[in-house]
Amino acid sequence: MYHTADHGSGNRTLTVSTKPQVTDTVPSHDARVLTDGADQARIVLDGQVYTLRITRAGKLILTK
Repeated sequence: MYHTADHGSGNRTLTVSTKPQVTDTVPSHDARVLTDGADQARIVLDGQVYTLRITRAGKLILTK
């Protein structure tokens, strides 16, 4: 699991928890980390480019 922290100076750190979760084996990714604090990111799968967007309402939209 990933956690971010803002240190007030605009610098952010990413902490990766290596402790496995017993009840959940599915990888978890924070959308704000994927977008690096912006409102969208590109995700590539088998040569196809998808756009992940975070709306103003805090919802996720994935489009091809």
